[in-house]
Amino acid sequence: MSRLQTTEGLTDDQQELLSLVRQFVDEQIIPVATELEHRDEYPQAIVDGMKEMGIFGLMIPEEYGGLGESLLTYALCVEEIARGWMSVSGIINTHFIVAYMLLQHGTPEQKERYLPRMATGEVRGAFSMSEPALGSDVAAIKTKAVRDADGDGWTINGQKMWLTNGGSSNLVAVLVRTDTGAAPDPSVYRNMTTFLVEKESGFGETAPGLTVPGKIDKMGYKGVDTTELVFEDYRTTDAQILGGVPGKGFYQMMDGVEVGRVNVAARACGLSMRAFELGIRYSQQRETFGKKIAEHQGILFRLADMAVRLEASHQMMVKAARLKDAGKRNDLEAGMAKYLAAENCANVVEQSFRIHGGYGYSKEYEIERLYREAPMLLIGEGTAEIQKMIIGRRLLEDYKLKG
Repeated sequence: MSRLQTTEGLTDDQQELLSLVRQFVDEQIIPVATELEHRDEYPQAIVDGMKEMGIFGLMIPEEYGGLGESLLTYALCVEEIARGWMSVSGIINTHFIVAYMLLQHGTPEQKERYLPRMATGEVRGAFSMSEPALGSDVAAIKTKAVRDADGDGWTINGQKMWLTNGGSSNLVAVLVRTDTGAAPDPSVYRNMTTFLVEKESGFGETAPGLTVPGKIDKMGYKGVDTTELVFEDYRTTDAQILGGVPGKGFYQMMDGVEVGRVNVAARACGLSMRAFELGIRYSQQRETFGKKIAEHQGILFRLADMAVRLEASHQMMVKAARLKDAGKRNDLEAGMAKYLAAENCANVVEQSFRIHGGYGYSKEYEIERLYREAPMLLIGEGTAEIQKMIIGRRLLEDYKLKG
């Protein structure tokens, strides 16, 4: 067990679970990750193993067949999984966010319908906010759901973008603009609704009026499928509105993204740790000028800087998770954790890449894969600029001038 990225105050059960996950990562993920990534192959055997371990139901309460663990436990498991292969942690991240949104905002019927099957991994979740011309401007969503003149039916038209698990999932939480026929609310965010969209896994027309065109080819973050989602007169009903009431979708999604930011921070911590492990190991094997490169002061400085960064990221992530578990507001800390961990991850991976020298540029070395994976964390669940806006606004709330 490394001295770095340790967490104080864990129970025996938490430590045992993390030990099992770490063993799974070392034995089942790390040995095959680079080969699967280079082929952009979906890691079905790894996913099946996570199903058996109960990872898909980690935070789902026991009454729905899950393990009922805390956000902290989940984040620490994600940290371990991302150390093995960051794409695998992405497979469970969107699933987790949808399960969390159902727990917090779903109707009793929706919880009973989906959560037991999500706990086993039979139902796999994805969520969708972004659109082709949208970026971080959620208010500019164009995909629209129009209510029938009579009855409880809706018709959805539009195009969504950047769905992680868009092909492999069979339940998608989709944020759309809602046209109820009434006068529009002055707040654009109150005209948004989250629909729970059921579909078949795979590509092509996965439900009547719903098409998943295919995988988007990416620089990194391979293995996991990232897709578009196209609605053409897709029909649904009030029963598929998250919480049963239109107009609450934006706030539901933001709640999900908040815990998602803790998850992304955990993924960045895991990726940073693997880059550090590779760098410090290589530095004790490679020799230049008659001695191991770890004995050169320049390399020693890099190792020290990498260790400080990954330790700081881990502790910030743990704080954000614990605040959420305590039922306290954590948007400031979640934003800080995501921003700090993602930026530090990019730095640590690059330093490890530099320690490897020319070999780091070779696909035979694992650091090459990490170097292509780290940039995704800089933009996932909100860019650095978005995080700094959230952090800055919250600071002004807390330090507002009086009098």
